[in-house]
Amino acid sequence: MAIESNAPCRFCRKPLSRTFVDLGMSPLCQTHLEPKDLDKGEEFFPLHVFLCENCLLVQLRDYVGPEKIFSEYAYFSSFAATMLKHASDYVDMMVPRLGLGPQSKVIEIASNDGYLLQYFVKKAIPVLGIEPAGNVAKSAIEKGVPSVVKFFGVETAKALVKEGVTADLLLGNNVLPHVPDLHDFVGGLEILLKKGGTITIEFQHLMTMMAGMQFDTIYQEHFSYLSFTLVNKLFAHYHLAIVDVQEIGTHGGSLRIFAQHAEGAKPGPAVAAMLAKEDAAGMNTLEFYSRWEEKVKETKRKILDFLIDAKRAGKKIAGYGAAGKTNTLLNYCGIRKDFIDYTVDKNPYKQGNFLPGTHIPILSPDKIKETKPDYLFVGVWNIQKEIIEQTAYIREWGGKWIIPIPEPTIIS
Repeated sequence: MAIESNAPCRFCRKPLSRTFVDLGMSPLCQTHLEPKDLDKGEEFFPLHVFLCENCLLVQLRDYVGPEKIFSEYAYFSSFAATMLKHASDYVDMMVPRLGLGPQSKVIEIASNDGYLLQYFVKKAIPVLGIEPAGNVAKSAIEKGVPSVVKFFGVETAKALVKEGVTADLLLGNNVLPHVPDLHDFVGGLEILLKKGGTITIEFQHLMTMMAGMQFDTIYQEHFSYLSFTLVNKLFAHYHLAIVDVQEIGTHGGSLRIFAQHAEGAKPGPAVAAMLAKEDAAGMNTLEFYSRWEEKVKETKRKILDFLIDAKRAGKKIAGYGAAGKTNTLLNYCGIRKDFIDYTVDKNPYKQGNFLPGTHIPILSPDKIKETKPDYLFVGVWNIQKEIIEQTAYIREWGGKWIIPIPEPTIIS
Protein backbone atom coordinates (compact mmCIF):
# COMPACT_ATOMS: atom_id res chain seq x y z
CA MET A 1 0.00 0.00 0.00
CA ALA A 2 1.31 3.47 -0.87
CA ILE A 3 0.72 6.49 1.36
CA GLU A 4 1.86 10.09 1.40
CA SER A 5 5.31 10.46 2.96
CA ASN A 6 8.00 13.10 2.66
CA ALA A 7 10.65 11.06 4.43
CA PRO A 8 13.68 10.03 2.36
CA CYS A 9 15.12 6.50 2.31
CA ARG A 10 18.04 6.05 4.72
CA PHE A 11 20.21 4.60 1.96
CA CYS A 12 19.31 6.02 -1.45
CA ARG A 13 17.43 9.16 -0.25
CA LYS A 14 14.43 8.51 -2.54
CA PRO A 15 10.98 9.39 -1.10
CA LEU A 16 9.24 6.63 0.87
CA SER A 17 5.62 5.76 0.13
CA ARG A 18 5.21 1.96 0.18
CA THR A 19 4.11 0.23 3.40
CA PHE A 20 5.91 -2.97 4.42
CA VAL A 21 3.93 -3.54 7.62
CA ASP A 22 1.97 -1.30 9.98
CA LEU A 23 1.88 -2.45 13.61
CA GLY A 24 -0.10 0.54 14.83
CA MET A 25 1.00 2.71 17.74
CA SER A 26 3.39 1.61 20.47
CA PRO A 27 5.39 3.20 23.32
CA LEU A 28 9.18 3.11 23.41
CA CYS A 29 9.85 -0.51 24.27
CA GLN A 30 12.56 0.07 26.89
CA THR A 31 10.74 2.88 28.71
CA HIS A 32 9.45 0.89 31.66
CA LEU A 33 7.05 2.66 33.99
CA GLU A 34 7.67 3.24 37.67
CA PRO A 35 4.65 2.70 39.96
CA LYS A 36 4.21 6.46 40.37
CA ASP A 37 3.74 6.83 36.61
CA LEU A 38 0.88 4.38 36.15
CA ASP A 39 -1.84 7.03 36.25
CA LYS A 40 -0.06 9.38 33.85
CA GLY A 41 -0.28 9.59 30.09
CA GLU A 42 2.21 7.74 27.88
CA GLU A 43 3.73 8.66 24.53
CA PHE A 44 2.90 6.28 21.69
CA PHE A 45 4.63 6.34 18.30
CA PRO A 46 3.84 4.71 14.95
CA LEU A 47 5.36 1.34 14.17
CA HIS A 48 4.77 1.92 10.48
CA VAL A 49 7.52 0.27 8.45
CA PHE A 50 8.22 1.32 4.87
CA LEU A 51 9.87 -0.37 1.90
CA CYS A 52 11.94 1.78 -0.43
CA GLU A 53 10.80 0.93 -3.95
CA ASN A 54 14.18 2.01 -5.33
CA CYS A 55 16.77 0.19 -3.18
CA LEU A 56 14.45 -2.19 -1.23
CA LEU A 57 15.60 -1.09 2.22
CA VAL A 58 12.97 -1.88 4.87
CA GLN A 59 12.88 0.94 7.43
CA LEU A 60 11.05 2.96 10.05
CA ARG A 61 10.81 6.69 9.67
CA ASP A 62 12.45 8.90 12.34
CA TYR A 63 9.44 9.04 14.63
CA VAL A 64 11.78 9.28 17.64
CA GLY A 65 15.35 10.58 17.78
CA PRO A 66 18.19 8.37 19.06
CA GLU A 67 18.96 10.71 21.96
CA LYS A 68 15.50 10.06 23.41
CA ILE A 69 15.87 6.30 22.99
CA PHE A 70 19.45 5.51 23.89
CA SER A 71 20.75 8.13 26.35
CA GLU A 72 19.52 5.94 29.21
CA TYR A 73 18.80 2.33 28.32
CA ALA A 74 17.28 -0.59 30.19
CA TYR A 75 18.90 -3.39 28.19
CA PHE A 76 21.96 -4.97 29.83
CA SER A 77 23.43 -7.80 27.72
CA SER A 78 25.13 -9.49 30.67
CA PHE A 79 21.81 -10.75 32.08
CA ALA A 80 21.45 -13.22 29.18
CA ALA A 81 23.73 -16.24 29.56
CA THR A 82 23.19 -16.99 25.87
CA MET A 83 24.68 -13.60 24.91
CA LEU A 84 27.64 -14.03 27.25
CA LYS A 85 28.50 -17.37 25.66
CA HIS A 86 28.09 -15.87 22.21
CA ALA A 87 30.51 -13.08 23.17
CA SER A 88 33.07 -15.45 24.69
CA ASP A 89 32.96 -17.74 21.65
CA TYR A 90 33.41 -14.73 19.35
CA VAL A 91 36.53 -13.61 21.21
CA ASP A 92 37.99 -17.12 21.18
CA MET A 93 37.48 -17.17 17.40
CA MET A 94 38.75 -13.69 16.55
CA VAL A 95 41.96 -13.64 18.61
CA PRO A 96 43.70 -16.41 16.63
CA ARG A 97 41.98 -15.47 13.36
CA LEU A 98 43.48 -11.97 13.43
CA GLY A 99 46.51 -12.69 15.61
CA LEU A 100 45.38 -10.20 18.24
CA GLY A 101 47.59 -9.49 21.24
CA PRO A 102 48.79 -6.78 23.65
CA GLN A 103 49.89 -4.65 20.67
CA SER A 104 46.38 -4.65 19.17
CA LYS A 105 43.38 -2.39 19.69
CA VAL A 106 39.80 -3.69 19.74
CA ILE A 107 37.00 -1.13 19.59
CA GLU A 108 33.35 -2.04 20.00
CA ILE A 109 30.52 0.27 18.98
CA ALA A 110 27.42 0.04 21.17
CA SER A 111 29.49 -1.86 23.72
CA ASN A 112 26.64 -1.93 26.25
CA ASP A 113 27.72 -3.11 29.71
CA GLY A 114 31.05 -4.59 28.59
CA TYR A 115 29.57 -8.06 28.16
CA LEU A 116 31.84 -8.77 25.16
CA LEU A 117 34.94 -6.61 25.60
CA GLN A 118 35.52 -8.08 29.06
CA TYR A 119 36.71 -11.29 27.37
CA PHE A 120 39.35 -9.39 25.38
CA VAL A 121 40.44 -7.68 28.61
CA LYS A 122 40.95 -11.10 30.21
CA LYS A 123 43.36 -11.91 27.36
CA ALA A 124 45.30 -8.66 28.00
CA ILE A 125 44.18 -7.14 24.68
CA PRO A 126 43.58 -3.36 24.84
CA VAL A 127 39.97 -2.35 24.23
CA LEU A 128 37.70 0.66 23.99
CA GLY A 129 33.92 0.69 24.20
CA ILE A 130 31.80 3.37 22.54
CA GLU A 131 28.34 3.43 24.13
CA PRO A 132 25.69 6.21 24.04
CA ALA A 133 23.83 5.11 27.19
CA GLY A 134 25.67 6.39 30.24
CA ASN A 135 23.95 4.04 32.67
CA VAL A 136 25.12 0.88 30.89
CA ALA A 137 28.56 2.31 30.07
CA LYS A 138 29.06 2.82 33.80
CA SER A 139 28.54 -0.90 34.31
CA ALA A 140 31.17 -1.64 31.65
CA ILE A 141 33.70 0.64 33.31
CA GLU A 142 33.10 -1.17 36.60
CA LYS A 143 34.06 -4.40 34.78
CA GLY A 144 37.39 -2.85 33.77
CA VAL A 145 36.27 -2.03 30.22
CA PRO A 146 37.35 1.51 29.22
CA SER A 147 34.31 3.22 27.65
CA VAL A 148 33.37 6.59 26.21
CA VAL A 149 29.77 7.78 26.27
CA LYS A 150 29.12 8.92 22.71
CA PHE A 151 27.02 8.17 19.67
CA PHE A 152 29.18 6.79 16.87
CA GLY A 153 29.58 8.35 13.45
CA VAL A 154 32.03 10.31 11.34
CA GLU A 155 32.54 13.02 13.97
CA THR A 156 33.34 10.54 16.77
CA ALA A 157 35.63 8.55 14.48
CA LYS A 158 37.58 11.65 13.45
CA ALA A 159 37.95 12.75 17.08
CA LEU A 160 39.37 9.35 18.07
CA VAL A 161 41.78 9.26 15.13
CA LYS A 162 42.97 12.75 16.09
CA GLU A 163 43.80 11.30 19.52
CA GLY A 164 45.80 8.51 17.85
CA VAL A 165 43.14 5.82 18.32
CA THR A 166 42.44 3.37 15.47
CA ALA A 167 41.16 -0.20 15.47
CA ASP A 168 42.78 -3.46 14.46
CA LEU A 169 39.36 -4.98 15.10
CA LEU A 170 36.29 -2.76 14.94
CA LEU A 171 33.06 -4.50 15.85
CA GLY A 172 29.39 -3.85 16.40
CA ASN A 173 26.87 -6.48 17.40
CA ASN A 174 23.19 -5.78 16.78
CA VAL A 175 23.89 -2.07 16.34
CA LEU A 176 23.50 -1.43 12.59
CA PRO A 177 19.67 -1.68 12.71
CA HIS A 178 19.71 0.86 15.58
CA VAL A 179 21.44 3.53 13.48
CA PRO A 180 19.27 6.34 12.09
CA ASP A 181 21.98 7.58 9.69
CA LEU A 182 23.51 4.56 7.97
CA HIS A 183 25.87 6.72 5.89
CA ASP A 184 27.29 8.54 8.91
CA PHE A 185 27.81 5.25 10.75
CA VAL A 186 29.54 3.29 7.97
CA GLY A 187 31.52 6.38 6.98
CA GLY A 188 32.78 6.44 10.56
CA LEU A 189 33.79 2.78 10.36
CA GLU A 190 35.95 3.51 7.32
CA ILE A 191 37.74 6.32 9.17
CA LEU A 192 38.36 4.50 12.46
CA LEU A 193 39.60 1.23 10.93
CA LYS A 194 43.37 0.89 10.85
CA LYS A 195 44.95 -0.01 7.51
CA GLY A 196 44.97 -3.81 7.39
CA GLY A 197 42.31 -3.97 10.10
CA THR A 198 39.02 -5.89 10.16
CA ILE A 199 35.44 -4.90 10.86
CA THR A 200 32.82 -7.38 12.06
CA ILE A 201 29.18 -6.39 12.21
CA GLU A 202 26.30 -8.61 13.31
CA PHE A 203 22.70 -7.78 12.40
CA GLN A 204 19.39 -9.58 12.25
CA HIS A 205 18.88 -10.95 8.74
CA LEU A 206 15.71 -9.65 7.09
CA MET A 207 15.25 -12.93 5.24
CA THR A 208 15.16 -14.88 8.51
CA MET A 209 12.97 -12.28 10.19
CA MET A 210 10.37 -12.60 7.47
CA ALA A 211 10.52 -16.40 7.24
CA GLY A 212 10.15 -16.71 11.03
CA MET A 213 7.32 -14.16 11.34
CA GLN A 214 9.48 -12.14 13.74
CA PHE A 215 7.37 -8.98 13.55
CA ASP A 216 8.05 -8.39 17.25
CA THR A 217 11.63 -7.39 16.45
CA ILE A 218 10.16 -4.21 14.97
CA TYR A 219 10.36 -1.32 17.44
CA GLN A 220 11.50 2.29 17.57
CA GLU A 221 15.08 1.31 18.42
CA HIS A 222 15.35 -0.57 15.11
CA PHE A 223 15.42 1.98 12.30
CA SER A 224 16.39 -0.49 9.52
CA TYR A 225 15.73 -4.17 8.66
CA LEU A 226 18.59 -5.39 6.58
CA SER A 227 19.39 -7.72 3.73
CA PHE A 228 22.94 -8.74 2.96
CA THR A 229 22.60 -7.28 -0.52
CA LEU A 230 21.80 -3.83 0.85
CA VAL A 231 24.58 -3.92 3.45
CA ASN A 232 27.09 -5.01 0.80
CA LYS A 233 26.16 -1.98 -1.32
CA LEU A 234 26.34 0.33 1.69
CA PHE A 235 29.83 -0.80 2.68
CA ALA A 236 31.09 -0.64 -0.91
CA HIS A 237 29.93 2.99 -1.08
CA TYR A 238 32.49 3.75 1.66
CA HIS A 239 35.32 1.75 0.07
CA LEU A 240 34.85 -1.16 2.45
CA ALA A 241 34.73 -4.69 1.05
CA ILE A 242 32.85 -7.49 2.76
CA VAL A 243 35.24 -10.43 2.55
CA ASP A 244 33.28 -13.05 4.50
CA VAL A 245 29.81 -13.64 5.94
CA GLN A 246 28.51 -16.18 8.45
CA GLU A 247 24.96 -17.14 9.40
CA ILE A 248 24.57 -17.16 13.19
CA GLY A 249 21.69 -17.90 15.55
CA THR A 250 21.47 -14.73 17.63
CA HIS A 251 18.26 -12.66 17.67
CA GLY A 252 16.33 -15.33 15.80
CA GLY A 253 18.81 -15.50 12.92
CA SER A 254 21.56 -13.00 12.12
CA LEU A 255 24.49 -12.45 9.79
CA ARG A 256 28.05 -11.69 10.84
CA ILE A 257 30.00 -9.86 8.17
CA PHE A 258 33.76 -9.36 7.97
CA ALA A 259 34.94 -6.23 6.14
CA GLN A 260 38.23 -4.56 5.27
CA HIS A 261 39.37 -1.50 3.37
CA ALA A 262 38.56 -2.29 -0.26
CA GLU A 263 42.06 -1.82 -1.63
CA GLY A 264 43.63 -5.26 -1.82
CA ALA A 265 40.65 -7.03 -0.19
CA LYS A 266 39.58 -10.36 -1.61
CA PRO A 267 35.97 -11.42 -0.92
CA GLY A 268 35.64 -15.13 -0.18
CA PRO A 269 33.09 -17.51 -1.71
CA ALA A 270 30.59 -17.02 1.12
CA VAL A 271 29.93 -13.46 -0.06
CA ALA A 272 28.84 -14.46 -3.56
CA ALA A 273 26.89 -17.39 -2.12
CA MET A 274 24.86 -15.14 0.22
CA LEU A 275 24.13 -12.64 -2.56
CA ALA A 276 22.94 -15.52 -4.74
CA LYS A 277 20.83 -16.96 -1.91
CA GLU A 278 18.96 -13.69 -1.42
CA ASP A 279 18.48 -13.26 -5.16
CA ALA A 280 17.14 -16.79 -5.53
CA ALA A 281 14.66 -16.14 -2.70
CA GLY A 282 13.36 -13.11 -4.57
CA MET A 283 14.62 -10.45 -2.15
CA ASN A 284 15.61 -8.21 -5.06
CA THR A 285 11.99 -7.91 -6.19
CA LEU A 286 9.08 -5.87 -4.82
CA GLU A 287 6.84 -8.91 -4.89
CA PHE A 288 8.88 -10.63 -2.16
CA TYR A 289 7.76 -8.04 0.40
CA SER A 290 4.13 -7.65 -0.63
CA ARG A 291 2.33 -10.37 1.35
CA TRP A 292 4.10 -10.31 4.71
CA GLU A 293 1.76 -7.87 6.43
CA GLU A 294 -1.22 -10.20 6.04
CA LYS A 295 0.83 -13.08 7.46
CA VAL A 296 1.64 -10.92 10.49
CA LYS A 297 -2.07 -10.27 11.06
CA GLU A 298 -2.79 -14.00 10.96
CA THR A 299 0.00 -14.70 13.47
CA LYS A 300 -1.63 -12.15 15.81
CA ARG A 301 -4.98 -13.91 15.44
CA LYS A 302 -3.44 -17.29 16.31
CA ILE A 303 -1.76 -15.92 19.44
CA LEU A 304 -4.99 -14.31 20.63
CA ASP A 305 -7.03 -17.43 19.85
CA PHE A 306 -4.79 -19.51 22.10
CA LEU A 307 -4.77 -17.01 24.96
CA ILE A 308 -8.55 -16.55 24.85
CA ASP A 309 -9.13 -20.30 24.97
CA ALA A 310 -6.64 -20.71 27.83
CA LYS A 311 -8.19 -17.96 29.96
CA ARG A 312 -11.71 -19.28 29.34
CA ALA A 313 -10.46 -22.62 30.62
CA GLY A 314 -9.33 -20.91 33.85
CA LYS A 315 -5.57 -21.13 33.19
CA LYS A 316 -3.05 -18.85 34.89
CA ILE A 317 -0.49 -17.28 32.57
CA ALA A 318 2.72 -15.48 33.50
CA GLY A 319 5.31 -14.00 31.16
CA TYR A 320 9.08 -14.31 30.94
CA GLY A 321 11.01 -11.34 29.60
CA ALA A 322 10.63 -7.56 29.49
CA ALA A 323 12.58 -7.16 26.27
CA GLY A 324 11.84 -4.88 23.33
CA LYS A 325 10.35 -7.69 21.27
CA THR A 326 8.04 -8.63 24.13
CA ASN A 327 6.64 -5.12 24.27
CA THR A 328 6.01 -4.90 20.54
CA LEU A 329 4.18 -8.22 20.55
CA LEU A 330 2.02 -7.40 23.58
CA ASN A 331 1.09 -3.92 22.40
CA TYR A 332 0.36 -4.96 18.81
CA CYS A 333 -1.76 -7.89 19.94
CA GLY A 334 -3.49 -5.96 22.73
CA ILE A 335 -2.33 -8.43 25.40
CA ARG A 336 -2.57 -6.90 28.87
CA LYS A 337 -3.23 -8.06 32.42
CA ASP A 338 -6.49 -9.66 31.29
CA PHE A 339 -4.28 -12.34 29.69
CA ILE A 340 -0.90 -12.21 31.47
CA ASP A 341 -0.82 -11.68 35.25
CA TYR A 342 2.80 -10.49 35.38
CA THR A 343 6.11 -10.97 33.64
CA VAL A 344 9.55 -11.69 35.11
CA ASP A 345 13.02 -10.54 34.17
CA LYS A 346 16.47 -11.25 35.65
CA ASN A 347 17.51 -7.61 35.25
CA PRO A 348 17.02 -5.82 38.62
CA TYR A 349 16.96 -2.53 36.68
CA LYS A 350 13.52 -3.54 35.34
CA GLN A 351 12.05 -5.31 38.37
CA GLY A 352 9.39 -3.43 40.28
CA ASN A 353 8.41 -1.45 37.21
CA PHE A 354 5.72 -2.04 34.58
CA LEU A 355 5.79 -2.77 30.86
CA PRO A 356 5.03 0.28 28.72
CA GLY A 357 1.56 0.42 27.23
CA THR A 358 0.25 -2.80 28.75
CA HIS A 359 1.18 -1.98 32.39
CA ILE A 360 1.97 -5.63 33.14
CA PRO A 361 4.14 -5.73 36.32
CA ILE A 362 7.79 -6.83 35.99
CA LEU A 363 8.84 -9.07 38.87
CA SER A 364 11.73 -11.28 39.90
CA PRO A 365 11.77 -14.83 38.46
CA ASP A 366 11.22 -16.04 42.05
CA LYS A 367 7.57 -15.09 41.62
CA ILE A 368 7.01 -18.07 39.32
CA LYS A 369 7.52 -20.64 42.09
CA GLU A 370 5.24 -18.65 44.35
CA THR A 371 2.25 -18.45 41.99
CA LYS A 372 2.72 -21.68 39.96
CA PRO A 373 1.24 -20.51 36.63
CA ASP A 374 -0.14 -23.07 34.18
CA TYR A 375 1.70 -21.38 31.30
CA LEU A 376 4.84 -19.29 30.97
CA PHE A 377 4.58 -16.97 27.97
CA VAL A 378 8.17 -16.69 26.69
CA GLY A 379 8.39 -13.24 25.15
CA VAL A 380 12.17 -13.62 24.70
CA TRP A 381 11.70 -16.61 22.41
CA ASN A 382 15.15 -16.03 20.86
CA ILE A 383 16.72 -17.42 24.06
CA GLN A 384 13.95 -19.92 24.76
CA LYS A 385 16.38 -22.78 25.41
CA GLU A 386 18.03 -20.79 28.19
CA ILE A 387 14.65 -19.80 29.68
CA ILE A 388 13.26 -23.35 29.61
CA GLU A 389 16.40 -24.68 31.32
CA GLN A 390 16.19 -21.97 34.01
CA THR A 391 12.51 -22.63 34.68
CA ALA A 392 12.40 -26.42 34.24
CA TYR A 393 10.88 -26.61 37.73
CA ILE A 394 7.45 -25.57 36.38
CA ARG A 395 7.04 -29.15 35.22
CA GLU A 396 6.62 -30.07 38.92
CA TRP A 397 3.07 -28.67 38.86
CA GLY A 398 2.36 -29.41 35.20
CA GLY A 399 3.40 -26.01 33.92
CA LYS A 400 4.09 -25.50 30.23
CA TRP A 401 5.79 -22.88 28.06
CA ILE A 402 4.14 -20.84 25.31
CA ILE A 403 6.52 -19.89 22.49
CA PRO A 404 4.56 -17.25 20.50
CA ILE A 405 6.76 -16.89 17.40
CA PRO A 406 6.55 -17.93 14.57
CA GLU A 407 3.17 -19.15 15.83
CA PRO A 408 2.00 -20.16 19.31
CA THR A 409 3.61 -23.46 20.25
CA ILE A 410 3.28 -25.29 23.57
CA ILE A 411 6.28 -27.03 25.11
CA SER A 412 5.65 -29.43 28.01
